[in-house]
Amino acid sequence: MMRPAHTAVLAVALSALALGGEALAQAPAAPKAAAPAQAAPAQAAPAQAAPAQAAPAKPADADPVVVTVNGTPIRASEVAIAEEDIGPGLPQVQPAQRREYVLSFLTDMTVLAQAAEAQKLDQSPEFQQRMNYARTKALMEALLNAEAQKAVSEEAKKATYDEFVKSTKPEMEVRARHILVDSEAKAKEIDAKAKAGADFATLAKENSKDSAEDGGDLGYFTKEQMVPEFADAAFKLDKGQVSDVVKTQFGYHIIKVEDKRQKPIPTYDQVKDQIDQYLVRKAQTELVTKLRNDAKVEKTAAAAAPAAPAAPATPAAPATPAAPKN
Repeated sequence: MMRPAHTAVLAVALSALALGGEALAQAPAAPKAAAPAQAAPAQAAPAQAAPAQAAPAKPADADPVVVTVNGTPIRASEVAIAEEDIGPGLPQVQPAQRREYVLSFLTDMTVLAQAAEAQKLDQSPEFQQRMNYARTKALMEALLNAEAQKAVSEEAKKATYDEFVKSTKPEMEVRARHILVDSEAKAKEIDAKAKAGADFATLAKENSKDSAEDGGDLGYFTKEQMVPEFADAAFKLDKGQVSDVVKTQFGYHIIKVEDKRQKPIPTYDQVKDQIDQYLVRKAQTELVTKLRNDAKVEKTAAAAAPAAPAAPATPAAPATPAAPKN
């Protein structure tokens, strides 16, 4: 299909709760009993009870227990981690149902883990090896995530965008329609109709193999985004002009230029996500390179030997858990 290749803009351009000490109000002292009168002893006024002090509110748990399984708590943080882990495999459902899927997965995983501990599988060498690997991987990901957070400051993003703008060279682009057919004779017939004033979009809808539903509209494209024969013909045309028949590897084209302009530079908002990705990738790559270069790496003879076959893995819980029972 003759579609402009939409390349990434920047891919090449730029390689708990603090509680104050609240003073408690002191209860008023009970008045002393009056001295008894000689005639009739007067009873002292009863002391007023001190106003009850409200129990201080407990601070909200930053990581509350969501569910317990045989007494084992599953906290909100674990739910979030599980959703991130199995999320791509979950069905597209409402958030409440999605959460139930995750809780069902965690429940299944927890009862299986409890059964494994009961069989002392957590004490096997194979388990310890997997735990060591998982710990190392989790630490690596934590460091890379921390580096990513530092890399995407607003100042760094704005500076990267400014550098991108300075390095971007002016480039022309064309907006054109085209009609693509297999026969040269048919192409010449359509070309004659277009040059005689027939509506180009209608001719495209009736005849073109490509972009017919859009009236042959290809949108804006630069010269490098099209095959040379097509690009050369399109960029030689003036606005509103129809080409002669152009042959490419796709067939025979008739081209009409709708507009020509200098390609606008994307705004910051349009490319800030790409800038984030670029800065994160750059910072992480530089960190890995530095740490690797500074590390003392010594390979032993075992490095060349094939790894020993791993013990059969215990079947994992399904990535997409079954729908929770009502």
